[in-house]
Amino acid sequence: MRIGELARRTGVSERSLRYYEQQGLLVADRTSGGHRDYPEQAVDRVIRIQELFAAGLHSRKIARLLPCMRDADGGPSEIATPQLAADLAAERDRIDRMITELTNSRDVLDEVINVASRRRP
Repeated sequence: MRIGELARRTGVSERSLRYYEQQGLLVADRTSGGHRDYPEQAVDRVIRIQELFAAGLHSRKIARLLPCMRDADGGPSEIATPQLAADLAAERDRIDRMITELTNSRDVLDEVINVASRRRP
């Protein structure tokens, strides 16, 4: 499929898809006219890349992680290493800390909203 169709099917901009290719996260064949030609499984790959970026991982870490994941279901493949597992555990801990901080911020906002809602203008 061409880059425009992949962008439409995944909701990711063509510019982002080109970036993913530059970073080694996504691979496309080229037609005789030089156009990118992505396989069907590129849809799952792009969705997976988006999920990993949303989790706060950077492109270098994603590039290390992707070969260890199956695109269709995101499950681990047999080539995942103990070092990768340790790196991912550290990422998970970072995300857990962020969740705690966001939850605390939300609780403070809820308190202010409750107090402000009880006051009359």
